[in-house]
Amino acid sequence: MEIKRLGSQPSVKGPADWFTGSVRINHLFQPNGYRRAGAAEVTFEAGSRTAWHTHPLGQTLIVLSGIGLVQREGGPIEEIRPGDVVWFAPAEKHWHGASPTMAMTHIATQEELNGKVVDWMEKVTDDEYAVQKQMS
Repeated sequence: MEIKRLGSQPSVKGPADWFTGSVRINHLFQPNGYRRAGAAEVTFEAGSRTAWHTHPLGQTLIVLSGIGLVQREGGPIEEIRPGDVVWFAPAEKHWHGASPTMAMTHIATQEELNGKVVDWMEKVTDDEYAVQKQMS
């Protein structure tokens, strides 16, 4: 048995190469020799978002608070709220983040395959993200 106490792992800033805006990541657990899943609590300030990315074995998001946005390549931008659970299939190109006017926190879980949990791609442009502002 292993217990990780709240605050035992430092919160980290979301790297600018992978995120637009202010993002904080609290790693909950990481893949290791016995488990291939990892999870993090991620908080996006209003207007913040990930870059486009994929996960080799998919990703599940569990929205804890706020209002967020998600989009898979070729699909519409969808609003997400507390209690929503979002599944992205393996290798499905997508992004997620906060709405333009409200922060959002979710737990993100994904599994490791051949030492990798994510493939980062280009950033979501302001024009791509602005589509949501026009819809509001």
